[in-house]
Amino acid sequence: MSLISIKNLWKKYDDNVVLERITLDIQEGEFCTLVGPSGCGKSTFLKMLLGQETPTSGTFLLDGKPFPAEPGIERGIVFQRYSVFPHLTVLGNVMMSMEMKESKVLGKFFGAKRKEAKRTAMEMLTSVGLGDAADKYPSELSGGMQQRLSIAQSLVNKPKILLLDEPFGALDPGIRADMHKLILDLWEKNNLTIVMVTHDLKESFYLGTRLLVFDKVRYEPQAPNMYGALITYDIPVGDTRESVLKEVEESINE
Repeated sequence: MSLISIKNLWKKYDDNVVLERITLDIQEGEFCTLVGPSGCGKSTFLKMLLGQETPTSGTFLLDGKPFPAEPGIERGIVFQRYSVFPHLTVLGNVMMSMEMKESKVLGKFFGAKRKEAKRTAMEMLTSVGLGDAADKYPSELSGGMQQRLSIAQSLVNKPKILLLDEPFGALDPGIRADMHKLILDLWEKNNLTIVMVTHDLKESFYLGTRLLVFDKVRYEPQAPNMYGALITYDIPVGDTRESVLKEVEESINE
């Protein structure tokens, strides 16, 4: 059984069709990258996977059951803009994510439970390279370090699915390369299923085991919102990642 199963999914806002005829199966452990023109529904699709949006019609299953109607701990997300609490330390940010799992209103750890939570949070921070920055505040961190913190917040609750919405788009090339190595390492070590939106074609080939291209194939000039985007290409990358990336780079340089 597929971890995520989608059949004939449509998403509309009134008369505006954003996505149409999306049929897709994602297996556990896949790393799917999503590319396509701006405004073609990639982020909307990601929000449906998170539970922030619901399909207008179609089958939308997680582990064979209807997708939960709201975000849950089985799905973590990292945005391009860092979703951190500025008034908390790095360690406090990760522990807050764990406490919110317990209760979205008044979740707090005390005594032995707090000690264990702190140990778990420190292990996660160490795994993303922030063990020595646990007592710092987000304002004291570089952009790359803040994104590492966002990833730690998402992974500390051990989600089955990690959703990435252009998480490295605002980073310098050198820092982005480090983040690529980090996310691949975390993907392999934590047995994650990852779905990532990116505008960087080379990044999508380098990171993903599977490339999904979203685009509109039908267009009516008199009614531009009549048709939505669908998946026009579904390309397995897998073990050919390096050779495919080389071909893409060569075509860009021609």
